[in-house]
Parts: sequence; C-alpha cells; structure tokens
Amino acid sequence: MRVVVKFGTGILTSHHGRSLDMKQFRRLSAEVSSLRNAGHDCIIVSSGAVTAGIGVFGLPSRPTDLRMKQACAAVGQPRLMRAFDTCFASHGLRTAQLLITHPDIDSLRRRENARQTLETLLAVDTLVPIINENDSVATDELNFGDNDRLSAEVALLAKADLLVILTSSDGVQDATGKRLSTIADIDAAMQLVRPEKGTNSVGGMSAKLSAVRLAVEGGIPTVVADGRIPGQIPGAVTGADIGTRFPVAKSPRRKSR
Repeated sequence: MRVVVKFGTGILTSHHGRSLDMKQFRRLSAEVSSLRNAGHDCIIVSSGAVTAGIGVFGLPSRPTDLRMKQACAAVGQPRLMRAFDTCFASHGLRTAQLLITHPDIDSLRRRENARQTLETLLAVDTLVPIINENDSVATDELNFGDNDRLSAEVALLAKADLLVILTSSDGVQDATGKRLSTIADIDAAMQLVRPEKGTNSVGGMSAKLSAVRLAVEGGIPTVVADGRIPGQIPGAVTGADIGTRFPVAKSPRRKSR
C-alpha cells in the first residue's frame, strides 16, 4: 500500500507553540517506520517549519507578518528536517526532502519531474520522502491551508492508496460533539464545521475537508484523525475505527493528475 501522511503544525509543536515537540516526532516517526519496514510506501507531507524557526528570532508566538513567517520558515526548515532525520535514523531509515509549490504541481513538466523523483526515492527501502511547501518563497499554505491541499495534491501525484491527515481534532464531529466514523457526503460534513481551530493549528477543518474532497474525487480514500493519539497511522491503514474515514464513491475520477 502507498500511504501519504500529513502532519499538521498543531501536532508537531509544543503546547506553547514556539518549538517542536520531539516526543511527538519520535512517536510519529516510529509509526511511519513500522509501516515502511513492513513494505508499505510512505510519504510524509509535513508542516512545522515556521514554528521551528520562531525561537531563532526570539518571538513570543507564531508571527502574523508574512515576511517574518517566510523568514522563520527559511530558518526552521533545516531544523524540521534534522528532527525527522534523528528520529528516523533510530529505526534504520533515512529521509529525503522535497520542497514543492503549487505551480510545481500545475506545470506538466515539473509535476512529472516531481513524480519521477518520488518514485526513485520510494524504490529505496530505507528512505522516507518528506515534503513541505517551499514557504520561504510561496505563500498559499502559510496563509490558508497548513499543507492540507498540498497533501491531497501529493497523494494524487503519487497515485497513493490512502491519504491520512493528522490534526488536533479527532475527525469530524456532529452537532453534539460525537465523532463521525465515516462520511460519504462532504458537502454535508462542511455544514458541521466549527470556526475554531486548535491553539497551535494553522489550517481549520474546512481546509481539511476541501483537501479531502480533492483526494476522494481523485479516487483516494482519506482519513482525518487526531495526531496526538497513539496508533492513528497504523489504525488508518488497517481500517480501524479511528478519526473520520472518507470512502471513495463507486465511480470516482481515478487519480487522474
């Protein structure tokens, strides 16, 4: 199985939101490593570069100014990758970094180049590709989605079998706060979205559902789950009742990108 796993900012950062949470990195890397070592192809789409750079500038919280966000991302991206490198190395795996922007996906030539690079990396059993938007020059995910849409685009690019979006919320909840285990109607799910986000989160549930729609319409089932709860990644792969699962319709537009 080929799985794309998206890590949101809120699940990779400390509770005060000014540094990376290494305990989370160790646990999430262990879960991905278990899948990779079992023969699954795993691609990570990770946020967190801005937070990783906040401490260098001595900021009290995540900046709101775009230029400072991009500066933090430029400083934080190597720190983010160092955290992944360290954690995956303890499981005998190495990481590869790909920085992608939406124009890279929209351009036929650049999309094919990215696809070929991914296929080459995935052919090496000991490598885990880690993708982020190039936040030091691009702005879309900084302002609107925390890499949610990018994760769906990468899933389509890689012809993944499953997209797992890990966030600070335990899937989609109904009006009473009960988790919905399966949702087939994304339009109806949009009506349940609450405006609030987690303290350290960047993209809200509406952005995630828009990404889910893109993936599902492309033939890729998707799971949105709480990245702070252990076992969510293997649970999503095995079909366990975790988070909210979005199945593919009977006649989807199959992974056409």
